[in-house]
Formats: sequence, C-alpha cells, structure tokens
Amino acid sequence: MHSRIEQGNRAMQKTIPIENTAQGYLELLRERGIKYFFGNAGTDFASLVDAFAKSTEEGKQYPHPITVPHEFVAVSMAHGYYMVTGEPQVVMVHVIVGTANASGAIINAARAQVPIIFSAGRTPLTESGFTGSRNVLIHWAQESFDQANLVREFVKWDYELRNFAQLETVVDRALAIATSEPGGPVYLTLPREVLAEPHEELTINAVPRQQAHQATVPNTVQVKEVAKRIAEAANPLIITSGVGRDPQAVEALVAFAESFAIPVVVGMGNTHLNFPTSHPLHLGFAPTPYLTEADVVLVIDTDVPWLPTVVSPKETACIIQLGHEPLYSHYPIRGHAADIALAAQPTATLRLLTEEMRPYQEQATQQIANRFETVRAEHKKQREAWGAEADAVKEDKPIDPAWLSACINQILDAETILVNEYDLVPTQVDLNVPGSFFGPSPAAGLGWGVGAALGAKLAAPEKTVIATVGDGSYLFNVPTSCHFVSQAYNLPILVVVFNNQCWGAVRGATASVHPEGWAVKTNNFPLSELSPSPAYEMICQANGGYGERVEEPNEVLPALERALQAVKEEGRQAVLNVVCKHP
Repeated sequence: MHSRIEQGNRAMQKTIPIENTAQGYLELLRERGIKYFFGNAGTDFASLVDAFAKSTEEGKQYPHPITVPHEFVAVSMAHGYYMVTGEPQVVMVHVIVGTANASGAIINAARAQVPIIFSAGRTPLTESGFTGSRNVLIHWAQESFDQANLVREFVKWDYELRNFAQLETVVDRALAIATSEPGGPVYLTLPREVLAEPHEELTINAVPRQQAHQATVPNTVQVKEVAKRIAEAANPLIITSGVGRDPQAVEALVAFAESFAIPVVVGMGNTHLNFPTSHPLHLGFAPTPYLTEADVVLVIDTDVPWLPTVVSPKETACIIQLGHEPLYSHYPIRGHAADIALAAQPTATLRLLTEEMRPYQEQATQQIANRFETVRAEHKKQREAWGAEADAVKEDKPIDPAWLSACINQILDAETILVNEYDLVPTQVDLNVPGSFFGPSPAAGLGWGVGAALGAKLAAPEKTVIATVGDGSYLFNVPTSCHFVSQAYNLPILVVVFNNQCWGAVRGATASVHPEGWAVKTNNFPLSELSPSPAYEMICQANGGYGERVEEPNEVLPALERALQAVKEEGRQAVLNVVCKHP
C-alpha cells in the first residue's frame, strides 16, 4: 500500500530542468497560471533577468515580463488586470526602496481586495563568499532590520524565501492566501543569493497542495431572518459599492431587487459596475435622500455606506451588512450599525435570498407593484433632472465636468471599459454591462487610474479602454511611466484629463471644515493650486501618442472622436487635456 501511494504521488508531480532558484521560481509561476510579471528592476533582479532571457530563448510565453518604470504604476497595472480577469497577479520591485514607492498602490490593492503576490528583492544577506553576495555600495545602506514591516499592516501574509527546498510551498501558500476571500496582496522577499543558488531540476506537484478558501456559505437562519425583515418592510433600501467585483453578482442583485421592488443606491466610492444605471430600481449614487425613511437597509460589500456627519438611518431601522468580511475588522474604527452581519459570498447569498423571498411575494403582489411604480417614477425624475443639469452647462466655458461626462457617455459602447479616478460625473453616464466600469480603491491612493487602465487593456486587448482622471491625479499617475508602458507594449488607451488646475478635494475639505474661515473669505487655498497648468497632452505626444488640448465646449465631442480614431484605427494612445471650471 505504501509503495502504491508513493507511485501515485510521483504521478502527480512534474520535474523541470533548471539552473538556479530564479529559473525555478519562473517555472513555478508559469505552472500556476501566472501570465504576466510586472517588474521594476534593480540589482537584486540579476538572476531573474537571466532566467527571463533563458525562458525567451526557449520560446516560453509566460510569465511575460512587463517593464514598468515606476513601482506605483506596476502595482496599479496588476490591480487593473485583476479587475478585468479575476486572476491573481505578480509584481516585483527593488528591495525596500521599491517597496516604499509601491506602498501606496499596495494600500489601494489591500482595501480593494486585490490578490497580488507583491514581491521584492532582498539586499544580499552576505558580504562575500556566495554567488550574489554584496558587490555595490547600495547593498549596505538599503538593508533594513525588518523590510516587510513597511507594508505588513496592508498585506495578508509576508515571508522571506529562505532556501530552494521551500520554493513550491512558499509560492503556493502565497497564492492560496492572496486569493482566499476576502482577497488581498501578500508580500514575498527574495534574497539575491537564494535566487542565484545553482540547482539542476525543480520537482513540483502538478496541482497545488494548498488551495484558497472556498466561498463562504451564508447562515441559513440569518438568510431566513433577512428575507422576513425585508418582506415586512415598508421602505427597504439596498446600498452597494463593490458587489460587482463578481460580475455574476450584478445579475443576482437585479433578480433580488426585482423580487420585492427594492430600490438600489450605488454608494460612495463605487469600485465596479454594481447595478445597471438604466434599471428603474436604480436610485442614483447618494443614499442621503432615502436613508432616513428606510426601515430595513441591506448594505452589500460597502465599507462606508453613509457618512455619519451627514446622515444616518433612523434608530428603529434594521441594518443588514453582507460581505465576506461585513464588519471590516481590518479598519481600526467603523461604527456603522450591523444588526445582522452576514459573513458570506454575496452572489450566492443574493440567490438564496431571492428564493427565500418567493413565498412572501404571493402575499404582497399589490405592495410590490405599487412600490415598483413609485421607484420607477423617482428614477425617471432623477434622470430628467440629471439630463437638465448637463444641458444647462453645455455652452459654459471653461468646460463643466458634467458636460464633459455627458459627451463621454455618447462615445461609450458595449466594447468599452471605463476606468475612473474621481472626476467623471456618474449621473451623466449610462453603465449597464457588468465589468465595463472600474473605480478607485476605497483607500483613494491617488495615481491609480492610468496604470489600472493599462492593466485592463493588457487583460482585454479587444476592448476600448478609457481612463478619466483629474489633473491632480494624472500627475500622481507618473504619466511618463504610463505612456512609456503604453507605447512599449502596444496598449493604446484614451486618457481624458479633467483639468481644473487644482486639487478640488483639498479645497472642498477646507471649505467644509472652515466654511467661514480665511481660505473661503479670501478665496486663497494654499497647497491646492496646480497652476500654471502643464501641457499634459504633450507628455503623451512625446511617447508617440495623440494629444490635444480642448477649451471650447462644442469641441469636446469632436475631440473625443478624434482621440478614439487614434486609439482604435491608428493603434496609438491618446490624451485629451480638457480645460474645466476651477472650483
């Protein structure tokens, strides 16, 4: 019996010829389905650079190295690629200094539940005597006592590869932990001597022996209780900002909302397309008008469903929070009520709730029909008001963001992916296809949008990808690095810069905290102005792209069409620098 087990295990294994640990690492990533390796290299990459050269010579397509000249962009690209595909990603940066540059993007990925093996080289451990030992000045000053401490709070797990024997265990454990729900980045450091260590072969299991957690099954008693509460409610309300991270959840949410005519508000900071904007149960992007009247509120995958300084549910309302981690225990403080906390996979839970609601439907046919018509009328009223807002400013100069957003809406089609970093006005855009819209992480680390759009284009080369950013966020995006990557890897995207010559969030925050303060009285907001405004379009032109400055409101749509022609027909990236109203 023992020998048969050993034979069976050997049949499940695979042996690959290699020359060193670095080659084994790439082979293992390839076997585990990793397609791209987003890298910002340094002296710690020596053996990996050589391993990639060998892989290319042998005609191996994956993992394909992507050279990204800034670490924040590298992680943002991996973030965008994951949002489109749902596949875990691999990023590697240069020791602790690269980790520091990437840390803001890792915080974004952590709060957005994006599984990434975020790896970094480790300053050589030894001063001499080994292949890969220290041989340049920086190898002393770049060492830290605890390199992982820099990002430990925002990764699910961290480890340093100690030796070749544990390579498979470490990689498989990293992937399993990163992809277990809720997903998130892990941190792996790779010492140069370990990567350079010579070996002749790598024997691994054909199927990883560590697998990610499966989707959480909802508690049956809780599901029944939630269904009962909603069925008995006079004014139920759904708030969500991230349920669409699973595209199937959008269909499940639509079916559930329709089952009892429950209005849906897509809350602040929506990261995905969560509910079709054209659906009559969609009631916009602000819960404030409806929250105080709601008697049951179902919050789905939303870290901040309302701002307590602005509005809160009434005391008697039942608040139900649904998500893989509905209490957000990794947030130091979050006092939003959770009378029922459903720790479960949202898609499956919504389907179970829909089934559980069926017996109640027969007893509430008229109630459901009446509420559906009431919500439909409110939806129609909203849309008419939003349309009037855009129409009222269509001739304004400088250009109003609402008009620019409405023009962008006119060029969208079913094959477009829209990546927004803050400035797109959501009320002016029709979004109905799951997976067609992505927004920034709740952490709001500026500089995500263009890199994420490049990652989305890499994941879906057949799609048209449009990134909408403010001029402040565009600067944070390290645009020269982004446009380099776009040209180098043939990833033509359209970037629309809402250029209002300031950081509007800083001005707004100052005015809200000190409405009668000196900044408001004197209209002087230090540290928020971004003028004189650079010719952002020329940064794109310097990388072979199409660039245009737009100042006239009647030129917005023609300019968008010209830029799309460059992207779709000429295969070139494009930037529209649209001069918008200063707040």
